[in-house]
Amino acid sequence: MEFVKEFATFLHQKQIIKFGDFTLASGKKSSYYIDLRLVPSYPHQFRTMIKYLQNEIGEDIGLDSFDSLVSVPTGGLIIASALAIETVKPLIYVRSKPKEYGTSKSVEGKIHEEMRVVMIDDVATTGGSVVNAIKSLKDENITIEDAYVIVNRMEGADEALKELGVKLHSIVNIMQITQALYEQKLVDDSILEKVREQIAK
Repeated sequence: MEFVKEFATFLHQKQIIKFGDFTLASGKKSSYYIDLRLVPSYPHQFRTMIKYLQNEIGEDIGLDSFDSLVSVPTGGLIIASALAIETVKPLIYVRSKPKEYGTSKSVEGKIHEEMRVVMIDDVATTGGSVVNAIKSLKDENITIEDAYVIVNRMEGADEALKELGVKLHSIVNIMQITQALYEQKLVDDSILEKVREQIAK
């Protein structure tokens, strides 16, 4: 898993992942903070991440097994846009709330009945935003069986998506990142322990 090691080191060096005491958007306390919105500021690493994601999807489910990529603004949409260009796949996205003017639709882009899509997002914690997006897609009779995220924080998203019949795949999870950093002596065992505790909650 050379990619995991290099990616973890990159995240740490550029302070895309920070360890300490943080309060997340949900109000939840966390022993680390990860902001993948910084990755596109480093085009080489961004492209490496996108190509790795492309290969994973190709090997897992095949690029011909779905019609379109779908994402949720904004974090995931940047990743999905780059992936759509690399794979030459159509892209649609789901608004967090329908726009209140014009067509007032929640799914943007060309859709048709029974189309098959794969969800792309940046980070999965509890899966809330993706769950809402999946429900919007199902309302439009769009089939979704797989979702891909770059980092799985391992705090319930797998189970939440599974209940909707969607399998969550991740490039790396928070434990793999922390373990890789620990092995390179970039974080100490107290940090490793804190992350473990957080996942176990």
